[in-house]
Amino acid sequence: MSATPGENGLYGAAPREQEDQPLRPTDLSELLKEGTKESHEKAENTKFVKDFLKGRIKRELFKLATGALYYTYSALEEELDRNKGNPAITALYFPQELHRAEALKKDVAYFYGEDWEDTIQCSEAAQAYVDRIHHLGRHKPELLVAHAYTRYMGDLSGGQVLKKVAQRALHLPSTGEGIQFYLFDNVTNAQQFKQLYRARLNTLELSDEAKKSIVEEANKAFQFNMNVFEELDKIGATIPDEPQEDGLPVHDGKGDTRKCPYYAAKGECAVASGCPLHAAMALTGRPEVKAMLAAFAAAIVATIAWYLM
Repeated sequence: MSATPGENGLYGAAPREQEDQPLRPTDLSELLKEGTKESHEKAENTKFVKDFLKGRIKRELFKLATGALYYTYSALEEELDRNKGNPAITALYFPQELHRAEALKKDVAYFYGEDWEDTIQCSEAAQAYVDRIHHLGRHKPELLVAHAYTRYMGDLSGGQVLKKVAQRALHLPSTGEGIQFYLFDNVTNAQQFKQLYRARLNTLELSDEAKKSIVEEANKAFQFNMNVFEELDKIGATIPDEPQEDGLPVHDGKGDTRKCPYYAAKGECAVASGCPLHAAMALTGRPEVKAMLAAFAAAIVATIAWYLM
């Protein structure tokens, strides 16, 4: 597929020699990787993300998160389209492969119905994110690189894990309804595409000061995302827990044993032998077992510390 001016075609690839160039500490891809490492770890350790990865995501909260993403990507892609002729944007402009706004429209329509535009609204944290993107698009378009890098590379990496978690935890159709955002139909090999994207980053003719500004902006992008997560956490605290729709919930060792999959599978005869979860919990509560586990954990930590010395 050929590329139109200012637009990369399907994998409109950089020359192979560019992709194979050894990385240098001054390359923008390396500066972004190292310069955002702390922000990346903070974002991954927010309550919202940790709960999401554990499958503890409420449907109503997921709907709100999808709405926030729709507003964010609509703003980002509007500004990327507007500035696709800018040298800093042109090399990274992959609308066919990366743009998410149209996919997100399908997702919000799935969750809210065809009149979703009259139903959803941009939250305060998402609006601050959107305003920042529009400001950059009008005044400092080269800094859009930071937001494109942060969002799209994350979507092609951890986002693919979240897709599977959401589909399973929310019992979404296997045909992809509700998670179109995570489906990159025109990216056949995510790892290869990310390598191409990083190679393109390294071809940008930018001063050291400009690269520093992009790294700083990427850290701001992470912070905007964390602000949205924190906002969702506050809203989530007001939403009642939702019962699981399919299958019996995992027995937590408390309450009605009829809700335990072990008892459900074994029937009444299981009562005599007891639930293995109860047995395990009782065992780990014994002082001598606690001491053994603590010693084992200390040994592991000591071993890791030895290897890192």
